[in-house]
Amino acid sequence: MKTYAWLFLFIPLIQYSCRKADHMTEIRLNDKWEFRNVTEEEWMPASVPGCVHTDLLANGKIEDPFWRLNEHKQQWIDKTDWEYRCVFRVDREILDRQKVELFFRGLDTYADVYLNDSLILKADNMFREWLAQVKGLLKPGSNELRIYFHSPIKVGLEKLGQLDYKFPDPPNDLSEIGGIGDRKVSMFTRKAGYHFGWDWGPRFVTSGVWKDVILRAWNEARIDNLFVRQDSLGRESAELTAVLEIRATGECTLNLRGSVNGREVSSRPVKLLAGRNRIEEKISIRDPERWWPNGLGAQTLYDIGFSLSGESPGKGPEISRKSARIGLRTVEVVQEPDRHGKGKSFFFRVNGVPVFMKGANYIPQDAFLNRVTPERYEHILQSAADANMNMLRVWGGGIYEKDLFYDLCDEKGILVWQDFMFACSMYPGDSAFLENVRQEAVDNVKRLRNHPCIALWCGNNECLSAWYDWGWKKRTEQTQGKEVADRIWKAYTDNYHGVLPEVVGKYDPGSFYWSSSPSAGTGIPENRISGDVHYWGVWWGKEPFSTYRTLKCRFMSEYGFQSFPELNTIRKFALEEDWDIYSEVMKSHQRSSIGNGTIEYYMLQDYRRPKDFKMFLYVGQVLQAEGTRVAMEGHRKNKPYCMGSLFWQIDDCWPVASWSTIDYYGNWKAQQYFARKAYRDLLISPQMDGDTVSVWIVSDRLGATGAKMNLRLMDFSGNILREKSSEIDVPANSSGKYFETSLGALLPQGTGTDTLLLYCTLQTSGGQQYDNILYFRPVKDLQLPRPGLSWNLETEDGDLKLLLHTEKLAKNVYLSTPEPGIFFSDNYFDVLPGDTTEIRIRTGRIGDRKVFESGLSVVSLVDSYE
Repeated sequence: MKTYAWLFLFIPLIQYSCRKADHMTEIRLNDKWEFRNVTEEEWMPASVPGCVHTDLLANGKIEDPFWRLNEHKQQWIDKTDWEYRCVFRVDREILDRQKVELFFRGLDTYADVYLNDSLILKADNMFREWLAQVKGLLKPGSNELRIYFHSPIKVGLEKLGQLDYKFPDPPNDLSEIGGIGDRKVSMFTRKAGYHFGWDWGPRFVTSGVWKDVILRAWNEARIDNLFVRQDSLGRESAELTAVLEIRATGECTLNLRGSVNGREVSSRPVKLLAGRNRIEEKISIRDPERWWPNGLGAQTLYDIGFSLSGESPGKGPEISRKSARIGLRTVEVVQEPDRHGKGKSFFFRVNGVPVFMKGANYIPQDAFLNRVTPERYEHILQSAADANMNMLRVWGGGIYEKDLFYDLCDEKGILVWQDFMFACSMYPGDSAFLENVRQEAVDNVKRLRNHPCIALWCGNNECLSAWYDWGWKKRTEQTQGKEVADRIWKAYTDNYHGVLPEVVGKYDPGSFYWSSSPSAGTGIPENRISGDVHYWGVWWGKEPFSTYRTLKCRFMSEYGFQSFPELNTIRKFALEEDWDIYSEVMKSHQRSSIGNGTIEYYMLQDYRRPKDFKMFLYVGQVLQAEGTRVAMEGHRKNKPYCMGSLFWQIDDCWPVASWSTIDYYGNWKAQQYFARKAYRDLLISPQMDGDTVSVWIVSDRLGATGAKMNLRLMDFSGNILREKSSEIDVPANSSGKYFETSLGALLPQGTGTDTLLLYCTLQTSGGQQYDNILYFRPVKDLQLPRPGLSWNLETEDGDLKLLLHTEKLAKNVYLSTPEPGIFFSDNYFDVLPGDTTEIRIRTGRIGDRKVFESGLSVVSLVDSYE
């Protein structure tokens, strides 16, 4: 057996902290951990935060879980119990503090925690924080912290065996891959649902210390929590109430000081009683600057801080401090009956302005959460902002994201639709389960409520739909009787209509709670005339992309279409012999039951069959982008009836064929580029319905816009057949039709439609240009010419600039390179005959420009089949 590692590095940290603040010390115990399979003697180095899968990988005990079919070989891991330990040192100065405690930000999931062989807590919820008082158990010098993780599968199977009825089978619990047959156990465990598999994700049921472990020691009092409640917000002032939760070791009087952006705004003595205290302090901010969603204004943030010190102001050491970064804004979800009584609106009004929500659904960025670096968070959220998004939906089968995620959303103006962590299942409703959920909700609502980005709390993802629309209620009544169905439904209502809204109402008063997505109201399934909608007729129902434009709803919170990632990503998990969508490896990295065949089905409706696998990947991404562009533009054109478009999904948790617009390695797919254009503040959108051609303009701007609209009918060689220009005024926050004619009236007599396009531009008085192109036939029926592409590279300000010229129409020009970390400012774009397009190339490094240039590939759609 290995000897324990001594954490001598903690000693200087403790001494420094004690000199700086005599009353408080916080030490992260994240170093020098070891772990083992409890059936074996060998202890191996471990990472905290981390998980058993990545620790096994780091120690060479397993191969890359994402490579080929390795996932299937590693399902033994979740059926084993694992033990973690570390040894740390404390000195007498720490032990002399009045309170000494261990704080666990997150344990995954069933964990028995021992300090010096004494059990200090039993955890059973990945999403909760855990606190243990340990003053009486610590000793001077070395101390051992040991955590025993029980297999979540074994615990789940025990719970399943104790049940006297059967839950409907959650469709995304991939128990068969896990080797336990059709025994679904994910609903029993308060753990990220996607760890059990999903229709875009692998099955890796992790265990481990997934967040920080902190030793805290303090005297007299500690500010545990600060909630800044916004009471009113006007032009001249913002009136706030700071609600502080303070624990005191005994009755005392201390001085409480408050500050805004570092400037002291209050100072007064407060009398504290032993135990928990709730203190309220009023704050007034003069001439407040509001926080706005991305694209509508600045994201002004205020730092609100409070500290406790000796009773006399300015005297004595600081005992405790807590701060919060807030934004001043109002967010309302407006549900008003129609004039004709046919449903209700569903839209977000921010700072008094109705705002169309443009964005996506977000899943955890990795199957192994400890691998998501700050750089990856920054990349995904900056990509969302760069694509003109103003909302992300944190989906209920993942996690309540880390603080950094919400900090970045605050800074970038990305509102968050926050699901509670329930998805596509029915869950237990016994008192212990519901109390566990209540504590989970309290922890996370209190942690996140100060963030201005939080726009809505939602009880679950698709659980209501599953019960009614997927037939779960009916099948349960038929197979087990109405009594069992009523019991399952009572568990649903107790949680989503009881526990969760009560927690939101108590701990984040004034915030909006929505019981299920999608739904038309509390307990009311989606109906498209009220509430939000998940539309999957395109994809699952094989309905045409044009349905996106004609199907109307109030708020589209899910829709989408799949594609494979680019070839560089494929190479990271597959051999060239696997490069076939029906190979075992490609089928394993495709979790939708209808996936690869559905991509091929839709592709052949609109495109010619690609000539090889590489071209299949390219055309597949164009297919996804062009198809969902119809949805993004269609939803916006339907405003104000429809006031939200959140596609599924922006990111991936492993390299896979999925609905994502950014693959696992951070590469933008075609749809992400298309979203950036479809979500701009002004949209010009031509469409053809039967024999009618129309042009729409949508504005999200808060003021009217003067502009010139130009419509140019041209052929693929650049000959202009018709042109029309007009000066128009676009009202604020509007959608309208600005041109309409029949196809026969638009086309010159005797011309066909397979070599023509309508190029539409909008030039604002401020000099900005917006454009879009309408083709009159499916792409497979277009007579695309060889474009005659030419290009050259230039260096400017340390970056590369690509100047791309074409003689004839170049459709969906795709730029790629084997060099990693390359970002093109645009891609998969059309270039009109005779035009030159400038593309910026951002890269972390360009060693040899000639090597980069020789590896650069420039193709257009005609290359995919010729």
